[in-house]
Amino acid sequence: MNKTLFEILLNWSEVWAVLIPLFVLLIRRGQPKYLQPVILYLWVALVINLTADIIGDFNSYLPKWMERNLLLYNLHSIIRFTFFSYFFIHLNQSSFKAHQKILPFIFILFITVNFSIAENFFNQDHISGNLHAAEAYLLLIYCMLYYLSQLKEEKIVLIRGKEFWVVTGLSIYVVVNFFVFLFYVPMITDNPELANNMWNVHNVAYILLNLSIARSFYVSA
Repeated sequence: MNKTLFEILLNWSEVWAVLIPLFVLLIRRGQPKYLQPVILYLWVALVINLTADIIGDFNSYLPKWMERNLLLYNLHSIIRFTFFSYFFIHLNQSSFKAHQKILPFIFILFITVNFSIAENFFNQDHISGNLHAAEAYLLLIYCMLYYLSQLKEEKIVLIRGKEFWVVTGLSIYVVVNFFVFLFYVPMITDNPELANNMWNVHNVAYILLNLSIARSFYVSA
């Protein structure tokens, strides 16, 4: 079945969407130090997503051991959580610091238990829905703690900060995708077409995340 141009663009949005903030970064150099984890994430995400999409679309031309790209999505989930955790922990906030520092240990504990008992990290049939859902849930907690901290400190210029746009984009991404990740694996079996459509929802949310990061790089405050 031939894909439409829109479907191709949406499938490859995991690549071209990342290029948007990276392009803005080229013309808006000198970003604050606390954004370095986000910048590093973008470069790593570009490599992972480009590799995954090449494998997904051109697997018939690749060696058999390179025909599946699902491991890359699991790896991306862990890397994304790691970089954004570092971003949140090193923001200049006086509230909820202890809570923020606990979350990475919860994530590590979850990964250890989940892949020891429930799932196989190297499963080539589907992504780890538990991993992605846990990542989204914990990142949402980070976002909520950020907003609560801003309210507690009564920061009037909340929407002017660079970090605000990063957190807002990330909030949209994890809120939209938590249930997508949670039910994605069962949907693959019960309703593959619905699963494919829900992944398109994920891709749209990922575009919004990258647009928000681009906005963060662009604003001067």
